[in-house]
Amino acid sequence: MRQKSHKMTKATSYIVMGHRVTPCATSGDYDLVMGETPGGMKGPPPHTHQTFNEVFVVTQGEMEFVLDGTTRKVGAGDIVDIPSGCLHTFSNESDAPCTWINIHSPKGFRAFFETFGVDAAGDDALPRSLSPDRIRGVLERAHEFDMQIELPQDAGHS
Repeated sequence: MRQKSHKMTKATSYIVMGHRVTPCATSGDYDLVMGETPGGMKGPPPHTHQTFNEVFVVTQGEMEFVLDGTTRKVGAGDIVDIPSGCLHTFSNESDAPCTWINIHSPKGFRAFFETFGVDAAGDDALPRSLSPDRIRGVLERAHEFDMQIELPQDAGHS
């Protein structure tokens, strides 16, 4: 029987809309990223995935999740299971950073982080990840990555 070879690679970290994400290579049909959200950082706009199921495992700190209109505060050791079709977002309302693991199944959402992320090695990565042009790009193209954004009805109206 032929043995599979295991490859260890150094992962590239990105800053995506203010959050550090480090995609990890996986052998299964899922994407896994390690993440860190600074204190006071808002998450992505409320959105759904039609194809992907998603899981967050908070490893340090606390996060606030909104799932189909219900707000839930979670801390280290808590798991948030988000089935496809669930409208969701998250934020870190505390002053301390929060670390987490995020899984999307089936595989395919990693491309979102790689497309819209800024290389975390740059000193200006955080502000660049939140620039109006980059956010506009996310809003215009998120659907290409099975991320359907639901902006509030009055967004953009004066």
